[in-house]
Amino acid sequence: MNKSIFDITYRTVLAVIMTVVVTAAYAGDSSPAYNFLNIPSSTTSYGLGGINITNIYDDVNNIDQNPALLGPEYHHQIGLNYMHYVGGSNFGGARFAMRGSERSAWAAGIQYFGYGNIQGADAEGNFTDTFSPKDLTVNVMYSHDITDRLRGGINLKWVYSNYEQYTAMALATDLGINYYDPDHDLSLSVVVANLGGQIKRFNEEYDRLPVDVRLGWAQSFGSLPLRFSVTAWNLTKWSLPYYHTGDNTTELGLKQSFGSNLFRHLIFGVDYIASSNFHIGIGYNYKTRTDMSTYHRSFLSGLSLGMGIKAGRFGVGAAVAQPHTGATTFMVNLSMALSDFTN
Repeated sequence: MNKSIFDITYRTVLAVIMTVVVTAAYAGDSSPAYNFLNIPSSTTSYGLGGINITNIYDDVNNIDQNPALLGPEYHHQIGLNYMHYVGGSNFGGARFAMRGSERSAWAAGIQYFGYGNIQGADAEGNFTDTFSPKDLTVNVMYSHDITDRLRGGINLKWVYSNYEQYTAMALATDLGINYYDPDHDLSLSVVVANLGGQIKRFNEEYDRLPVDVRLGWAQSFGSLPLRFSVTAWNLTKWSLPYYHTGDNTTELGLKQSFGSNLFRHLIFGVDYIASSNFHIGIGYNYKTRTDMSTYHRSFLSGLSLGMGIKAGRFGVGAAVAQPHTGATTFMVNLSMALSDFTN
């Protein structure tokens, strides 16, 4: 690595570290709204526990949580996603990527979050018309290869919300950096997610975005067809207490031990990679499981399963999870390389 490239890499990494420090100081006491921004649109991410910022795949849907995973290799790829979520909610979106140069790429996307029909009521409890709350994000991504193994990216998001007669708008930014060593299938990432704020409020109260700092590691070992990943998230706040009922009691207790806080920050995933065209992943999200501790969670709560198949220019992915007994969520991804039609 020559001196100029080293200087660029050093300044980039230093800038990311400073952003992490400032973000943690800013967001540590926030009361975030807009938590739909943390819902994945990638079956890879969802199958590996809900958040994954490191795994490398030939699928443009995979870049949803880390703009540094975008690259020229996704030239003219289009991705579609759909998710049936809890409570009759349905989400969907599309994404398109193209090469900017040999070392850069652009992408644009739209994501819709619909929460079904809700019965309206006035302040006295009298029923009014039903309404359909919804959220919408429109985003533009850019990435650049800093070195052969280090890539940085930025994702700019315009956010619109409509809940009955109330509307709000916000602007958000994701900053990401990824180091990938193909010789050892080692991927390391840092992401600062959802920096920004409201530009139009629902009412007089200002709602903060769910700003987050995330670290990720993914790697396979030797000829073993397994890739292991660990993602640390919610790093702007250490203490993540939760209420639980305990055993054989309906009394609520607050749990906030060191071990509980630690594992509520971590998401674990394992991918079985049978070939470059087929993989199956399983994830475990301890926070999801403990968040459901006061509900009728199932044995599967916190676990998720995903898979991906690629055939020629087409790719299909699917993922499923069951946060609690009354909610089974399902996601599907489709991808297509449009450039293959012109070759």
